[in-house]
Order: sequence, then structure tokens, then C-alpha cells
Amino acid sequence: MKTPAALAAILAATLLAAPAIADEIPSAISVSGEATVSAAPDLAQIDAGVASDAKSAKEASDANNAAMGKVLLALKGAGIPEKDYQTSRLSLQPQYAPNRTTGASPVVGFRASNRVTVKIRDVTKVAGIIDTLVGAGANDVGNISFEVTQASKLLDDAREQAVADARRKAEIYAKAAGVTLGAPLSVAEGGAPMPLFKSRMAVAPMAAAPAAVAPGEETLSVTVNVSWAIKPAQ
Repeated sequence: MKTPAALAAILAATLLAAPAIADEIPSAISVSGEATVSAAPDLAQIDAGVASDAKSAKEASDANNAAMGKVLLALKGAGIPEKDYQTSRLSLQPQYAPNRTTGASPVVGFRASNRVTVKIRDVTKVAGIIDTLVGAGANDVGNISFEVTQASKLLDDAREQAVADARRKAEIYAKAAGVTLGAPLSVAEGGAPMPLFKSRMAVAPMAAAPAAVAPGEETLSVTVNVSWAIKPAQ
């Protein structure tokens, strides 16, 4: 058991060491820098499909298979590689008579539907592909999106700009506080870089006039959190 004198000596040593520990923790200014870059998209994606109604499930399914076969042939004829389109939804549903006041509604027919997702790697051909799909019998076309597939270089440029933005802000704070910036202590990207805007639209089925499509631009945003050491102003 420690004597009161020994405890007092330990406490005194702890108090003397505290300022030294605090001195080892550098003062810092922490800020966030942001940057955005824009680019024209180079990939489009379209959902297209056909729906077929008939009295029996087999009739609806057969009619739908034939209709979708024409759509797939049209895509192939338009130069879309098979790897760039795939079935996204396939269904066969009974259709019921309008609700009656009593009893269950009878089945009056069936609806078969089949949808494909199509990638178009030349966005200048999007309107033509839509017209081809509609002309081949697709009666449900929409959900068009545009993307920038090679965004790495753009994001690297944005990261440099974001760090420069962080330094600019830190220098303002340092000047206001009467200190100067030292070396950066930490740099962390704030979340995954992401597009601020993603073009998306719906197309009316069986459009009589050529489809009007505007790809626009994709804007990518980067945020970086930086802590800078500070030292007295010289």
C-alpha cells in the first residue's frame, strides 16, 4: 500500500507530464474541399418491351414470344451486339373482369409481357434505336439513362481541384486566426464520388414522330476532408 507521500509524488509527476503530452498533439485546421466536373455521356441504357393480351395463357405467351422475337431481330439488325441486351422482366398474368359487388371476379384473359434492357454505346444512335424498337412492335419503351463510363480521369482532376479548394479555405481561416499553414496531417475522401445528375426520361409508346432525345451532361462531384497543421505567423 502506497503512503500518502508516495501518492502525492505520483500526482505531481502526472500534472507535470500533462503539458508535455498536450504539446505533442499538433493544432490543426480541418476543412472540406469540393469540386465538380462535367462530361458528355458515352453510354445510354433503354428499357423496352412488348405486352400481349389473349383469351388463354398459351395464346398470350405465343403472341408475346413472336412479338419479342421481332424486337430482338430489329436490335440485331440495328447493329446492337447480343451482349448488350438482356431480358429484364418476363411475366404472364391473368386479367380479371371489373370488380363485382358479390363473388370473385372471373378471369377474362391473360397478359404476357417481356422486357429487355438495351445498352447503346453510341449515344448519337439512341433516337434511331428507339424508332427501330417501336417500329418492330415494342409498345412499352422508357427509363432511358445516360452514363460516363470512363470517369476515372475526370475524377482524378476533380480530386486535385477539391484539395486545392480545401487549401484555399484553410488559408482563409489561418489568416483570420493569425497563423500559417503547415503540412497536411490527414486527407480523406468524403464518401464515394457520384454523379449529381443522371439523365432519365420516359418515351411514349408507338411515337408517330422520331423520338427526341437529349443526352445532356453528367456532372461528377468529389468532396475531400483535409486537416492542416498550423504554426505561428512569421
